[in-house]
Amino acid sequence: MKGTYAEILKGSKYYKMGQDKNESSKQSIYRIPPYHYLHVLDKTANVTRIETGPKTYIRQENEHVIFGPEKMVIIPPCHYCIICNPVVRDEQNALVFDSTGQVKLRHADLEVRLEQDPFPLYPGEHMHTDVTPMIVVSSNSALRLKAIRDFEDNGIKRVAGDEWLFEGPGTFVPRKEVEVVETASAIVINPNQALKLRARAETKDRDSKQRVTGEEWIVKKTGAYLPGAYEEIVDVVNAYVLTDKDAVHVKAKKTFVDDFGKTRKNGEEWLITMQDTETYIPGVYEEVLGIVTVTTLSNRQYCVILDPQGPDGKPQFGRKKLVKGEKSFFLQPGEKLEAGIQDVHVLSENEGLILRAREAFQDGTATPPVMRSPGDRWMIKGPAEYIPPTEVEIITKRYAIPLDENEGIYVRNIKSGHVS
Repeated sequence: MKGTYAEILKGSKYYKMGQDKNESSKQSIYRIPPYHYLHVLDKTANVTRIETGPKTYIRQENEHVIFGPEKMVIIPPCHYCIICNPVVRDEQNALVFDSTGQVKLRHADLEVRLEQDPFPLYPGEHMHTDVTPMIVVSSNSALRLKAIRDFEDNGIKRVAGDEWLFEGPGTFVPRKEVEVVETASAIVINPNQALKLRARAETKDRDSKQRVTGEEWIVKKTGAYLPGAYEEIVDVVNAYVLTDKDAVHVKAKKTFVDDFGKTRKNGEEWLITMQDTETYIPGVYEEVLGIVTVTTLSNRQYCVILDPQGPDGKPQFGRKKLVKGEKSFFLQPGEKLEAGIQDVHVLSENEGLILRAREAFQDGTATPPVMRSPGDRWMIKGPAEYIPPTEVEIITKRYAIPLDENEGIYVRNIKSGHVS
């Protein structure tokens, strides 16, 4: 730093205060109380020294008091201050002077001073941060710290830009190499809740598992969770409570192994039911598409499922499945009902159904069983209950026509066209 101490302090509030007070009075005797000090400039050597009390100081003709008397800096317990341009001390904690007798300074450097005896500010030193209470970190809280220069912290090498947590309860002792970024508080994870976290940089989580930048994961452990220095909270996930009447429709965002140990392919869809778990929290690679309500059939109902799932869990496209009541089931992903829930056809003795075969099958309703070909038409008569198989479609329902002894009807044979 160029120039004398008087030139450096020129323009500061301390210099102007001392200059105005001293030059106006032109006093030569200064009574310095205990724990006070002043700065004296030797005009001959152009060196500034310090005088501390209690004493009576007589100013010489070649001297000039440029600052003071001023009260020494007092740091109470659990407080600190930061000094800019601190003095240089040797191994015995003694001041180091240059060849001119001026105390040496670590220019542009900082020094954190904690609780100690009252001390003066030597020429060139000034307060960078006033006396400030230390930060007390409570439990379930932490300070996110950042290194602004390289240093070693209790055997741990910190590089400028590193971030870490100072977790409470405790009192944080500031360092000149460390900057406090923010105060973090723990998030309470209630039952049936989870935290979705994302890594801001490569780090290790609370379970010492390595995480890469951008990776997301779920924390389900109940209690307070304090995110790490490189962890950020994406969302608080609430669990789905499963019952006999509801199921969760899930889709995989990428190939992974789910919580039940089953490998899921990218884009695969499946249901989570009460038989799997009572509560369900979707993972980071799972997307909930909706809630599926149970389909219930009474003993007088049936339905036909299109594209049913096979035993391997894969959809059988183009096939149909007949389900008769009494039964309750969930429609699997990709399945749908052909015509909704239908009632069983109940035929009286004067009613019948005209049926047609969609494909070849063996009709077990006839005695003996008859092999039906595609397009065959036949009729069943009541009284009976009838549920058509998937290979059969109902053309129409016929009713008996009562005829008097003087009445008749014309009937056309649809094959030959003959009318009788």
